[in-house]
Amino acid sequence: MSDPLRIIFMGTPDFAVPSLQALLDCPDQVVAVVCQPDRRQGRGKKLCPPPVKVLAEEAEIPVFQPTCICDDELLATITALQPDLIVVTAYGRILPAQILNLPRFGTINVHGSLLPKYRGAAPIQWAVINGENETGVTIMQMDEGVDTGDILLPITIPITEEETSGTLFGKLANLGGQALFEALSRIKQGDLPSTPQDDALSCSAPMLKKEMGHLDWSKSAQNPHCLIRGLDPWPSAYGFIDKRRFRFFKPQVKIGRAHV
Repeated sequence: MSDPLRIIFMGTPDFAVPSLQALLDCPDQVVAVVCQPDRRQGRGKKLCPPPVKVLAEEAEIPVFQPTCICDDELLATITALQPDLIVVTAYGRILPAQILNLPRFGTINVHGSLLPKYRGAAPIQWAVINGENETGVTIMQMDEGVDTGDILLPITIPITEEETSGTLFGKLANLGGQALFEALSRIKQGDLPSTPQDDALSCSAPMLKKEMGHLDWSKSAQNPHCLIRGLDPWPSAYGFIDKRRFRFFKPQVKIGRAHV
């Protein structure tokens, strides 16, 4: 039996929590967690910790929250921890080469799409907006590009006609944890070959903007059907009827017309 890996986990939001939990459930050792700083939220602007930090502290794992990922002090801290592997899930910042290449197994990422499709910040939403029939998660070896590293383990799930980006987030977050658990076992066994991405098949998934939610009634029913679901819960779709502004959720497409 191989020795347990020393792992540093880097992640911030709810989507990353199942990945961290998978690491806590495996026989390896999470020696530290890196996440973004606490943010002020809500009307009262209360300072709130990221969900990953909450879980890490419950597990009594050291947490680091640098304001700058290129900070020399952070690099020194990570180096001193002697990680065998860094795992990243929705950390929210681009990592420098000094961190990516530090561990002996490098740095792997849990990405919410079937790469090379939907590289970028909002892969789950864009898969729904564009009317994809399936999506999934990809465990990939990170390089200095944005989601351009070699593919290690893709897992596919269908996108139903009722699926929203919100419901898909939960499914893919849990799937990411499952995929990560399997990937770690195979990495230690030397049974996880890498496959370079085909750039010709790639497409981007940029961050969403509020103005994207304005529905164009001149387009086919399928377009607003996908857009409404893809922008649910944020920033949500809206349109004007008799000069009144409405927000739209749970659309249904039927022959001849669309019902929302």
